[in-house]
Amino acid sequence: TRIKELIIDGPEILSVKDDISVQQAFTLVSALYDCDYKAYLHAMVEMENVLLADRFLQPHCGYIMRELHVLGYKQFLDSYKTVTLESMAKSFGVSVEFLDGQLSRFIAAGRLTAKIDKFGGVVETNRPDLKNAQYRDMIQQGDLLLNRIQKLARVVDV
Repeated sequence: TRIKELIIDGPEILSVKDDISVQQAFTLVSALYDCDYKAYLHAMVEMENVLLADRFLQPHCGYIMRELHVLGYKQFLDSYKTVTLESMAKSFGVSVEFLDGQLSRFIAAGRLTAKIDKFGGVVETNRPDLKNAQYRDMIQQGDLLLNRIQKLARVVDV
């Protein structure tokens, strides 16, 4: 509801909605809000052209597209404990092979908490509870802090 209130029904957005670049972004957000994943991916393709045409956003286009993919897949998978690759591919309007490659990449990178059962053709989501997620984040932040302190100690010793 917050997305709908601030972006989709926001007066600032509605006033410039007819501008072509804003219209494509609006279509993207509306499709995600409405859970129309096929339209979402189509809007992403059109949005990519807008990003590539902008000289400031063009270097970041790959990152933005990756994050939009993760956002769509995460929203879809949050609704299910298990879902078949075929039905998910049908919802997104892509081939099973393409979806399998994308999901595998995001799962391996730790961006999606799911497992793919390739034999059964099923994606199983495993949502870590809040306490485990906080513990993992704390460990990662601690590792980063220790690495920075070690680098600082090496600089000071020289």
